[in-house]
Amino acid sequence: MDVNGLPAIVTGAASGLGEGTARALAAAGAKVTLLDLKEDALKAVAEEIDGLAVACDVTDAASLEAAVAQARDAHGPCAIAVSCAGIAPAAKIVGRDGPMDLADFSKVIQVNLIGTFNLMRLAAADMAGREPNADGERGVIVNTASVAAYEGQIGQAAYAASKGGVVSLTLPAAREFAKTGVRVNAIAPGLFGTPMLLGMPQNVQDSLAATLPFPSRFGTPAEYARLVLHMIDNPIMNGETVRLDSALRMAPR
Repeated sequence: MDVNGLPAIVTGAASGLGEGTARALAAAGAKVTLLDLKEDALKAVAEEIDGLAVACDVTDAASLEAAVAQARDAHGPCAIAVSCAGIAPAAKIVGRDGPMDLADFSKVIQVNLIGTFNLMRLAAADMAGREPNADGERGVIVNTASVAAYEGQIGQAAYAASKGGVVSLTLPAAREFAKTGVRVNAIAPGLFGTPMLLGMPQNVQDSLAATLPFPSRFGTPAEYARLVLHMIDNPIMNGETVRLDSALRMAPR
């Protein structure tokens, strides 16, 4: 699909991969609605790219429904949806203080997996009513998985499970939406220069970067966004999860 002029929604858009994606889509001519809980940072990014900022909670049905409706009123029915909202707290299943709090596990699943599904269901419904392009396409959905879906480390059980769910969701969603001309793909990033990693001590950052075969540095949000744009542009890329990780294969710890 040609991004220019299309309505796009990006979650987690106040920082990191979501911000990078929102900026890239806007630069390519999309009409971008940026969603996040961090309202002040969200508005600052939206102002810079002439986008629409809507504070919302992706885990809450009513909140996201209202946000998608606001995006529709401003830009028209969604044609591009990119889910980047996510959290990655570390905790062992059984730690020094006993079993992991079930509420902590549930929160990660709620944000990373259910939040992704929440946008998918609403965006796909919007897309189904759009006029198709020459290839019969009505929309493209790109979700964010992680290499942790394949090589989750100790302390990443909740995160790995949530991202594994995103990977498993990709193909059945692509098959279901095929009849309406909506494609679904996912990206599984490795180590990227997001606020979560860049907030770590420099020696920790250097140690992590050294585990990357090549290039031995963190990826950038702009590099993530380049793959998003390719997935939107390439009409036969569908039902696929693509690793973006400098050939990283994570060790157990």
